[in-house]
Amino acid sequence: MPISYFEEKTFDKLDFSVNPLTKGEYENCTFINCIFSNTHISGFVFSECTFKGCNLSSAHLAATALKDIQFKDCKLLGIHFENCNPFLFSVAFESCILNLSSFYKVNLKKTRFIDCSLHEVDFTEADLGQSLFDGCDLAKATFERTVLEKADFRTSYNYAIDPETNRIKKARFSKDGIIGLLHKYDIAIE
Repeated sequence: MPISYFEEKTFDKLDFSVNPLTKGEYENCTFINCIFSNTHISGFVFSECTFKGCNLSSAHLAATALKDIQFKDCKLLGIHFENCNPFLFSVAFESCILNLSSFYKVNLKKTRFIDCSLHEVDFTEADLGQSLFDGCDLAKATFERTVLEKADFRTSYNYAIDPETNRIKKARFSKDGIIGLLHKYDIAIE
């Protein structure tokens, strides 16, 4: 069966949980206020696409290709990004809710997270080298054996990162954020 190909199309206010998106390749497409929650978009290919105001909560992304994708004002609760196709995987998030999502072992070098809610997100063994966390809430996010070299956390908050179990060489933190590096010692900083 031939694969469908869509280029430079705009999808506006569509509910793909009711009428599924056609499986195929989407290049330079824009999705505005669309609902993908609990949908299966496994095996789809998205290249240079933008998602604005979309709800992708609990969407299934097995072998889904996300190549140079921008998410803005999106709800992405409980997404397992580690199931995506790793080839040319590249994403950026602005004003998104990514709570309870997982990036286990995902290569996220130079990824931009701007004004995002990242509560209980799993970054275990991910590579976040040179990534930017600008104004992000990282409450209960998991960092274990994570590469954070040259990452920038200066304007983010509520993180707890153990310098002994993560690679943080040349990562950037604010003076107020230092407590997030000392949390495991259960000390009072006044």
